[in-house]
Amino acid sequence: MKLSQFKFAFSESLIAKHPSDNRDEAKLMVINREKGKIEHKKFSDILSYFNDRDVMVLNNTKVFPARLYGSKEKTGAKIEVFLLRELNKEMKLWDVLVDPARKIRVGNKLYFGNDDLVAEVVDNTTSRGRTIRFLFDGTDEELWKLIDKLGEMPLPRYMNRAVEKMDKERFNTIFAKNIGAVIPPTAGLHFSKELMMRLEIKGVRFTDLTLHNGLGSFRAVEVEDLTKHKMDSEFYDITPETVAIVNAGIDEKKKVVAVGNSVMRALESSVSSADRLNPLSGWTDKFLFPPHDFKIANVLISNFHPPESTLLMATAAFAGFDLLQEAYNEAVKKKYRFLAYGDAMMII
Repeated sequence: MKLSQFKFAFSESLIAKHPSDNRDEAKLMVINREKGKIEHKKFSDILSYFNDRDVMVLNNTKVFPARLYGSKEKTGAKIEVFLLRELNKEMKLWDVLVDPARKIRVGNKLYFGNDDLVAEVVDNTTSRGRTIRFLFDGTDEELWKLIDKLGEMPLPRYMNRAVEKMDKERFNTIFAKNIGAVIPPTAGLHFSKELMMRLEIKGVRFTDLTLHNGLGSFRAVEVEDLTKHKMDSEFYDITPETVAIVNAGIDEKKKVVAVGNSVMRALESSVSSADRLNPLSGWTDKFLFPPHDFKIANVLISNFHPPESTLLMATAAFAGFDLLQEAYNEAVKKKYRFLAYGDAMMII
C-alpha cells in the first residue's frame, strides 16, 4: 500500500488535551469485521462483549518522567534532554534527544536540578540525537529516583499545554510496572480497577507482556512505498506464563484481545511455526501494515490515530482498509477524541 492512501480530513480540534474524568468513560467505537457494522458505545460497555476464559493481553510498560531541563556548563544556556532509552546500565549510558541541538556537542557537560545530576555528551547519533553518560556514583535505583524527581512526564508536544499534577498518574495505565516507556500503551489507559474486576468476575483472563514504547511509532513515514519504511526497534519481553495463557485461549477458540498496537506488535513478533505464541525477549522492528495475516489476537483495542501514522496503518491491517476508512470518517464527523488521551476503538 501507499502512504497517500492513509490521508483523511483531520482537524487539530479533535486532539484530546486531557483524559476523560474517569478512565472507563471515554467513548468506544466497536467495529465488527464480519458484519461490516460500526457501533457507538462507551468504554465500560466492553463488559458485554466478553465471556468466560476470553484472554486480554496488556502491556505493563511504565512511562517515566523522561523530559529533563537543565543547563550547559560554562555558558549556563538552558537545554532540554529527552531520555529515550537506557543503553548500558553499568556505564549509565543513555540514548537521548537534545534541544537546542546546535548548542550541545560531544564533550559538553550538562547540569540538572541544583547540579544534583550531571551528564556528559559522548556521541552524536542523529541531528537531534546524542548519547550521554550520567556522571553519578550511586546505584541504578538511586539514579532512577533522581530522574523521577527532576524529570517531567513526557506529554507529546501536540497537547500544547503544560504538564499537570494528574498527568503523573493518568499518563500511565493502572497496571504499569516495568519502567522504560516514553509513551503509554494508550488503549490500556481506559481500564479502571472496577472494570477489570468486573471482567474478571465474568471469567476473563488477564495476562501481560512488556514492550517499551519509544517515539518510533510516531516518526513520520517519509516513503510512499510502505515496504521501504523502517521502524525503530523497541524492547519487548513475553514470559512463558503469558504464552501458556494466550495459547490456551487460541486452542479453546476464545477471544484473544491485544490491548493496544504495542501488544499486537509484540505478539506478531513472536509467532511460532505452528501459529502459536513463543516466549521471547529482545528487540522488534516489526512494521504492521495492510495486508497482514494476524496469527495470535482476534480482537484489537486501540485509540484513534493521526493521518499517515504507522499506528493507523497497523489498525487498518487488522480491521481491513475500507472498513477502517469508513470508521475514521464517522469518527471525525461524530467528533471522537484522538491520540493518547482520546477515545477508543475495538475491532472484533
